[in-house]
Amino acid sequence: MTKDPKILVGNGVVLTLGADNRVIHQGAVLIEGGKIAAIGDSAGLRRDHPDADWIDAGGKTILPGFICAHHHLYSTFACGLAPKPAANFVETLENLWWKLDRALDMNDVRLSALIPLVRCIRSGTTTIFDHHASPSAIRGSLDVIADAVLESGIRASLCYEITDRNGQQGTDDGIAESEAFLQRAAADTSGRLHGLVGLHAGMTISPETLDRCVDLAKRYDTGLHVHVAEDKADQVDSVAKYGMRVLERLYVAGGLGPKTLSVHNIHIDDAEMERLAETHTNAVHNPQSNMNNAVGAARVVDMAAKGIRVGLGTDGMTSDMKEEVRAGLWLRHHVAEDPRVGFMDMANMLVTANPAIATQFMGRKLGELSVGAAADVIVSDHIPFTPLDSNNVLGHLIFGVSASAVDTTIADGKILMRHKELQTLDWAAICQQAAKAAPQTWRRFAAID
Repeated sequence: MTKDPKILVGNGVVLTLGADNRVIHQGAVLIEGGKIAAIGDSAGLRRDHPDADWIDAGGKTILPGFICAHHHLYSTFACGLAPKPAANFVETLENLWWKLDRALDMNDVRLSALIPLVRCIRSGTTTIFDHHASPSAIRGSLDVIADAVLESGIRASLCYEITDRNGQQGTDDGIAESEAFLQRAAADTSGRLHGLVGLHAGMTISPETLDRCVDLAKRYDTGLHVHVAEDKADQVDSVAKYGMRVLERLYVAGGLGPKTLSVHNIHIDDAEMERLAETHTNAVHNPQSNMNNAVGAARVVDMAAKGIRVGLGTDGMTSDMKEEVRAGLWLRHHVAEDPRVGFMDMANMLVTANPAIATQFMGRKLGELSVGAAADVIVSDHIPFTPLDSNNVLGHLIFGVSASAVDTTIADGKILMRHKELQTLDWAAICQQAAKAAPQTWRRFAAID
């Protein structure tokens, strides 16, 4: 077996983040066997490891790869699409997303994954939690996405969006696809695949289907990945049909817990927050998508105050967590009408909650530079132009790193992009293939009533 080459990323400012939260000027990170082997002085590590593949950061910032706690790779072909205007969120689902996902064939599934995966690499996102839907191409779809993930070099937790809106056969196929991928994830030896049981939302899931999904998750020792109260319509439907609010319904069914991702949580009340807290369920905030859909702003500051772990996702709007954290901060300021609100909350979602979620779910130390952690390392173009130390790391992260491009991306000890040159995926070829396929997809979209 060929031994993985050593990689030394140095001559930069190392931000370890994590519990140590060290800043090392003229620092370097040594990578060996897919893990971080050493962190320290650049000159000393280069002297001690002359055989390592040297990546010169040129004074730029070296930090851990970013994590996206909720993505929708399948949304790619919405770029440039002009659906019928929607006056509310339910109409947005009906006019755009529920037509687009039905229009996808298996080739679209592959291309829809590859394009945002390239964007992940280019923005330094090395781990994602994806939520997939393709009702006309269900069986085998997660394998197609998993293969694209492995080809790209990043790591991902995948699930299929189970829903009753496509009839009993659609429900059964969604559950069967979920179980098939959970079996693959359980047998995976790459350390880069994980599985959850995906549900669309309470308003499209019957009690019988919810019970089947919870049972499936428990049999494979995993959790749910579900949209919760993204719009008021979800709560109205739940109370009208079941006499209880969305999170209470999930709680009664046994669907909450530390292995579950409860996504959005915009229209939940204090009692539902208490359910998230007492069950240690992970919440995920998606500020750009929420603003785009005009569904409201989640009370993430209140959630954090109650001890709820709140992660940060993009909901498929972007693959760039640097962009998302900044948008989330501006939203907090706007909602509170107070520029003092939200800085620590948004920063902690990105650098504390997301790494904790990913570490727990993926079974490897992620989101920090420490000896023994997974070698997910990026180099940001940010060259500190004001003093930088452990006390103001977050300020440099949000106003420096997050405003800069990424130079180099490494995941699991493999170089995915080196000095802005992609190493694993051919961007031009993928775009050409997508440009050829998209018109046919759009024609299918237009033909759906």
